[in-house]
Amino acid sequence: MLFSNNSYDAPKSFILNGIPGLERVHVWISIPFCAMYIISLLGNLGLVYLIHHEESLHRPMYFFLAMLSLIDLFTCTTTLPNTLCIFWFNLKKINFNACLVQMFFVHGLTGVESGVLMLMALDRYVAICYPLRYATILTNPVIAKAGLATFLRGVLLMIPFPFLVKRLPFCQSNVISHTYCDHMSVVKLSCASTKVNVIYGLMVALLIGVFDICCISVSYTMILRAVVSLSSAEAQQKAFSTCTAHISAIIITYGPAFFTFFTHRFGGHTIPPSLHIIVANIYLLLPPTLNPVVYGVKTKQIRYSVIKIFQGEKDISIQDN
Repeated sequence: MLFSNNSYDAPKSFILNGIPGLERVHVWISIPFCAMYIISLLGNLGLVYLIHHEESLHRPMYFFLAMLSLIDLFTCTTTLPNTLCIFWFNLKKINFNACLVQMFFVHGLTGVESGVLMLMALDRYVAICYPLRYATILTNPVIAKAGLATFLRGVLLMIPFPFLVKRLPFCQSNVISHTYCDHMSVVKLSCASTKVNVIYGLMVALLIGVFDICCISVSYTMILRAVVSLSSAEAQQKAFSTCTAHISAIIITYGPAFFTFFTHRFGGHTIPPSLHIIVANIYLLLPPTLNPVVYGVKTKQIRYSVIKIFQGEKDISIQDN
């Protein structure tokens, strides 16, 4: 029995049902998921190694990129191995406490990732609007403190989630129609009022998502004004090209995130559950998979550093983006 004699006790375990309605093609779905996971591991580990190894990349922009890569690595590793076990071996059971731990890490890491994207926007703002003071404003201690503050914000705001779920009575099904333990997916199984969970979830979304997006928007508004004021079209293009990789990362991260957030709360009856679950997985997989590719293609210093490592060349002239 998964439940104790008291029907209002917490279940000993949950059943992660994968993608409802697509059980017969779980193995086929696992192929692109597994490929994306392997690419994300290789890409992000390679990027972190490159930034650590190459002195030319020891700059604020690349330190923030290393933070983003580490967060992406941990985020996809929190869910993908478990998801693949469901698809390949039908191992659907997850301990109640393990489910809460996974929930904490999923939401905590995505919150930290949002904060790092905000810091990267501020980095681009300082680089373009105050280029002569860039090195004095974004010193290593400032970067370390900003990274620590972002990490603590994400962790501290997510700590209440497991406790808010643990206090709920679960007297209905223990089957979660998802591939991992998402806060709202677990909360929907409760037979009591979940108003506190919903309100706190919205509050966290405001404190992290909305706040970060507002900061990013203000940063790029100031960047756009600074770029437009430049005298030549060539200077404008060069200045704005330093932002293209970061803008791509923002779109890759926030696009699926908004879809997942709003469909959980407002579109549950109109959007097929299978589509929602697939997008929720893409939300965790797409940024780790594409961010190293985007930065590798769009950032000249990274391309030259990769060539330098593979060719063993000592002197390659590196121009700023």
